[in-house]
Amino acid sequence: MKRTPLVVTATVAGLAGVLAFHTSPSEIKLVPSAGTTSPEPGQSGQAGQSGQAGQGSTTAGKPARSPSPSSSSSSSSKPASSGTGGTRTVDGPSVNYSYGVLSVSVTLSGKKIVKVGIASLNDGSNFRSEMIDQQSIPILEQEAVQAQSSNIQSVSGASYTSEGFQTSLQAALRSVGLS
Repeated sequence: MKRTPLVVTATVAGLAGVLAFHTSPSEIKLVPSAGTTSPEPGQSGQAGQSGQAGQGSTTAGKPARSPSPSSSSSSSSKPASSGTGGTRTVDGPSVNYSYGVLSVSVTLSGKKIVKVGIASLNDGSNFRSEMIDQQSIPILEQEAVQAQSSNIQSVSGASYTSEGFQTSLQAALRSVGLS
């Protein structure tokens, strides 16, 4: 009986502390392209190291592709090699999503999204981040094709990856006139 007031008080104090605790995710930022000489205000100079995307990064067991060094803008439009007149592939800008940097590649046939993939991914060889990416990115790719837009649901447990993916996808679609 003597412990009851102590247990109730501690429980109420702990519950109040948990309910009062608010976190805010860090801001998702676009990474400057290779042609940019200085980072945007508020970004560290290390954020622009997207050229190291192939070092130790994988997505679903595949090595990450680095953006071509000849592209000078943050998103590029290039025809796909399939030879179809209306098919083109667009790479979104590199996005720093707190646990790494990723860029989305979208293949379009006319105004229809045919395929969504990862153009580049660098998660710093962090094992946990690699595991999250391997599970969440295929789901995000499938959702983008089904939705035919960048309006997709986040994957539970991969909110930073989901937000970075969606930001790059939205910029890629916007660059070709789709939203």
